[in-house]
Amino acid sequence: MITIISGTNRADSMTLRTAKHYYKLLSEQTDKVQLLSLEHKQVWERGAEMLALEKEYLIPAGKFVLIMPEYNASFPGILKVMIDNSDIKKCWWHKKAMLVGLSDGRAGNLRGLEHMTSILHYMKVHVLYNKLLLSKVNEEIDRDGNLLKQETEKIINEQIEEFLKF
Repeated sequence: MITIISGTNRADSMTLRTAKHYYKLLSEQTDKVQLLSLEHKQVWERGAEMLALEKEYLIPAGKFVLIMPEYNASFPGILKVMIDNSDIKKCWWHKKAMLVGLSDGRAGNLRGLEHMTSILHYMKVHVLYNKLLLSKVNEEIDRDGNLLKQETEKIINEQIEEFLKF
């Protein structure tokens, strides 16, 4: 199972639009893919909702796609809180991850991806070397989640192909 995580809880986010695009592309190649949006999720404590989320999305996954916007030169705290409140050994150890960074600026959340890579390595997660940085994301994806640039579609498809073989 592949779980795509939209790494913000902001409503109507470009992150969720991007995650839905990845879901669409991965669904064309496998039926073992699901999308987890952190919007309206109570992950800041290890309560019933967090345990249910863990059971449905995290534990069954062998691979993760983390779509992460840039927040203050890193990634959103809600994503870190979700990770911190999960059962690390059951949810993360010895699994695989692919990272996608988004930003309105020029760096595509490079620092956030490197920060997350360090965290995932600490949790014994294998990270795909091909980390996609989507800079100036508002020029890349429209309000409906459609890619605006053919070159971007090409590199996303290459990343997905490598991840499926990973």
